[in-house]
Amino acid sequence: MSIWVTEEVMRWALRFCNRRFLWRQHSVLKTASIKDTSLAFQQLTHVCCTKKIQTGLTRSSFSPVRFYSPSKIHSDELEEKKHLSSSPEEASMPAEIQSAETTSEQRQRRSPFLDHLQNCTSPSDVLDLTCQYAPSAGQISNCLNRMWSTTKKMSDEQRHYELQLMFEHPAFDRLLQKAMKSAWEMHSHHVAYSLLSMVKLGVPQETRVVNTFLRTCQEKLNDFDEKSLSILASCLEHMESSPNIGALKHGMRLVVEARLPGIKTVIALQTMMRLLGKDAPLDLKRKLERKALSMTDQFSLPNTQYMICTMATMGFYSKPLLDVCSTKMTENLHGVPFNRLYTVLRSCKELRYRNLDMLIAISDYIASTQDIWTNKQLLLLLSVFENLAFCPAALMEGFAEKMIANPDALTLKDLLCVLKVYSSLNYDLQHHRQKFLDSLSQALSSYLPKMSGFELLKSVYCLCLLGHFPSALLEKLLQSSTLEHFNSTPSNFHQNQERMFKTVDLCLRLDCPPLTQHLTIPPSVLGDPNPSIPSVNPQLSLGLQSMLGDQADTVTQEMVVVENFYVIDAVITKPVPNRTSVTEASSCTGDNLSPAESSQR
Repeated sequence: MSIWVTEEVMRWALRFCNRRFLWRQHSVLKTASIKDTSLAFQQLTHVCCTKKIQTGLTRSSFSPVRFYSPSKIHSDELEEKKHLSSSPEEASMPAEIQSAETTSEQRQRRSPFLDHLQNCTSPSDVLDLTCQYAPSAGQISNCLNRMWSTTKKMSDEQRHYELQLMFEHPAFDRLLQKAMKSAWEMHSHHVAYSLLSMVKLGVPQETRVVNTFLRTCQEKLNDFDEKSLSILASCLEHMESSPNIGALKHGMRLVVEARLPGIKTVIALQTMMRLLGKDAPLDLKRKLERKALSMTDQFSLPNTQYMICTMATMGFYSKPLLDVCSTKMTENLHGVPFNRLYTVLRSCKELRYRNLDMLIAISDYIASTQDIWTNKQLLLLLSVFENLAFCPAALMEGFAEKMIANPDALTLKDLLCVLKVYSSLNYDLQHHRQKFLDSLSQALSSYLPKMSGFELLKSVYCLCLLGHFPSALLEKLLQSSTLEHFNSTPSNFHQNQERMFKTVDLCLRLDCPPLTQHLTIPPSVLGDPNPSIPSVNPQLSLGLQSMLGDQADTVTQEMVVVENFYVIDAVITKPVPNRTSVTEASSCTGDNLSPAESSQR
């Protein structure tokens, strides 16, 4: 009881001494902390009642003075009212329990903001919410991230409209001002997420707020963990070069190189590799390669797939590492989802890496399980195989049978993709060939009224390469109204357009297909009849000379143009051997052989 009286006396005495500061109360009403008040009371009690603490003051003993500063007076009054109105049991509770209760109350007071934030469905909703609450530094990052995440699921038109409303909203500028002032107080991942969100929302790179966050990232770069570094790297990937960004990328390389020996997990290594990107120096890429090769025994199936994609992101071709990943992937193909297969194949195309064992295994696996794949997925895989210049025979055979059974299941875009793949790879379907081509032509004819001129030209071009000449498509292409459309196309498409018309014209003249009427390609769409001949390749010339040697009877022609558009790098002509002399030589040799040897020969 005596301690409680002493505490009350000290409280009233200190309030009387600080009465002159009451004019500053109003500005901090909403920032008072009941938890700090209770802790200060406890510390003040120890200062008054314990002689040992009075004689040996430490830094913590000054907390009562800080508590009774002008910015805490109103909190003191609130604490007194709470104390006087509470029951004796509550007043006698330990300070630690009271502190825990006030902490839970603070969490309850903060939770409504985050709950309301999750219910926002547009950037304007988030900005309206910031007008009702005063978000903290971490909550500002949550707001920016929520604004960006709500726009990702919108259509392009809706996103454009919502972003326009966002920039016109009066609270958007205030939010960015708060973000700029709170950048130094944010945690590293909040800084990275905030910068990424602002860039994705279209905040100009040259603005003060973006450059403030770039400088903040430079200052806190040593505190960034792997996740924060990954977020920052993905953000810088979409930004134009500038002094701040250049300095930040250089700092990230130094951080990654310094942390490289301490990396113990494959995921952490892959994260670091992706951070560096294509701008990393070659010696640093070699260090990462050696580190990855030393950890190949830890590679799981997802690690191998992700490592191939990571090397494509870095633009780094490491055949030993790629061979290890492709071998492990080939041995564990069953159960690999479509997205991973497609991403791996695209990465191989970017790296120009062709492992035939892996490609054949993937092709056979897809062909054996094609019933579980959609037509879109199969076409995407066929397209990436075609980009790799690899013919997946089993898959092309199976997809052709699937299309013959139901040709109407494909859209016009799908049909054009099928034509491109099968004509480019020149795969022979043997006994399925005619049925396949007839099904393609029938499906294309149903889209004929909707096809543009270029789509029609592309269809006829691919079918002619396959040796098929549908009359309906050819007649539609060679109509005067369709040909006039090609004369108005942009100049950057003229070369490709002329090349396809010349190919169609050559196929019509060489194959002489049986058509209902005689069709020819007019000269107006064939381009220049005398095209420029490309210059001779000096490396090719040296290689041919060294290969042919002293063969005087051999004639070599370089850069030969056939049919005014097809260029052959080199044509080597050798004389036909004299068959008479060859026959005589063989007969003379036969005369010297025994009858048994002669009969065996």
